Amino acid sequence: MADFLAVHSVHEFVFSVPDLAQARHFYTSFGLEVREEGPGLALYTQGHPHRWARILPGTAKRLLWVSYGIHAADQARFAQHLAALEIPRIAPCEGAGGVWIAGPDRLPLQLVVAEKSSPSAPVPRVMPPQTGSAGRALNRSAIQPIAPLHLSHILMFSANVVEAVQFYTTVLGLRLSDSSGPVIGFMHSPHGSDHHLIALALSGGGGLHHSSWTVPSLDAVGLGAQQMAQAGYAQGWGLGRHVLGSNYFRYVRDPWGSYAEYSFDIDYIPAGMEWPSADHPIEDSLYTWGPPPPDDFVTNFELTV
Repeated sequence: MADFLAVHSVHEFVFSVPDLAQARHFYTSFGLEVREEGPGLALYTQGHPHRWARILPGTAKRLLWVSYGIHAADQARFAQHLAALEIPRIAPCEGAGGVWIAGPDRLPLQLVVAEKSSPSAPVPRVMPPQTGSAGRALNRSAIQPIAPLHLSHILMFSANVVEAVQFYTTVLGLRLSDSSGPVIGFMHSPHGSDHHLIALALSGGGGLHHSSWTVPSLDAVGLGAQQMAQAGYAQGWGLGRHVLGSNYFRYVRDPWGSYAEYSFDIDYIPAGMEWPSADHPIEDSLYTWGPPPPDDFVTNFELTV
């Protein structure tokens, strides 16, 4: 048993949209496997059994709840931990499984015993050979559809990033990887995860800014951007590279003003590692290189409806 108590994964995130057919087209074009389940849609990555997200019908796009995975051996310890902190239980958003509590910005959170779905090792990087007797670029005629490997992280809005970071640290056991003042914070799991399992950005309230999906190469980021443009989703940000997390990115704007991100080569923090967390200048909070982000990139459109 680990000498720390923490969630190990974003088990699932759930949000609503006003048009499920539009959501199906967007995420299928993105390269995810979209299945009809119950009243909504479920998001899978091809060849992976885990359900990463669900999309339910609603009057507007809105983050509804987030489920975090815990190890079975930690279940009793978490119950004692929540009781010691006097964290009240809330009514389940669905079913009767897991433990439900209110998180920052009144976001319902579920703690559920589940297998670890966040990566337990860095994802192998696919790189072109350094030299060759023929061209090293992929033939355009040989391009295959881009299909992400797994969920890397989600970025949520918060009315108070500092207080939200404190909650996720104290209550869920996550650790701060890096931050930029009260504007943005990136958090990882001490069980081993990407540089950020979740990130928090300052806004007037809660919401989902983007979900990030791992691809195995820089070519896959570029080809994903091309794939989405051909499907009618040319708006977004990138290609570029982040400072905090180090990953290469392309954000694709969805029909509701939020984003899905193709991510390659993000920093990985192994289980138990003490990451040198730091507070960075605001200019380092977004990117090292790439085009400027759209003017409304950090607008929380969930507050406008």
